[in-house]
Amino acid sequence: MNTPNAHATPLTVAGTVHFDRAGRGARKVLRLGPAPAEPEPGRVPRVVRLLALAIRFDRLLRDGDVADQAALARLGHVTRARVSQIMSLLHLAPDIQEAVLFLPKVEAGRAPLLLRDLLPVAATPDWKAQRALWRKLAARPDRAPR
Repeated sequence: MNTPNAHATPLTVAGTVHFDRAGRGARKVLRLGPAPAEPEPGRVPRVVRLLALAIRFDRLLRDGDVADQAALARLGHVTRARVSQIMSLLHLAPDIQEAVLFLPKVEAGRAPLLLRDLLPVAATPDWKAQRALWRKLAARPDRAPR
């Protein structure tokens, strides 16, 4: 029996591939190249995400993409009070904002710093007094940001 591939030499292709999924329950897809690096373990603390959200909200308001905080509340399906609470984080001194944004990921259990810990600091209008409150907060062993 003569088939065209009976005497053909084997073809070898070398390369790196990995299987990827587009989402939960999605089909596997063959992708070229090495697999992406695994994400770092742990989760970003909620207060970090809220401060980043406040910065994003502020940019939307400044650019005129959203009319006011009430519109943000409607878009986010939250109360105006919650939006005000999130936006109050922008009253923190810049160095405190930076320290909050760079808090380490939480490996297990509760985050060391909660929003209710930061709101009294943000409510203080004087940045010098805020820094003193921040130092006290950081010195607390049960809530100290690591």
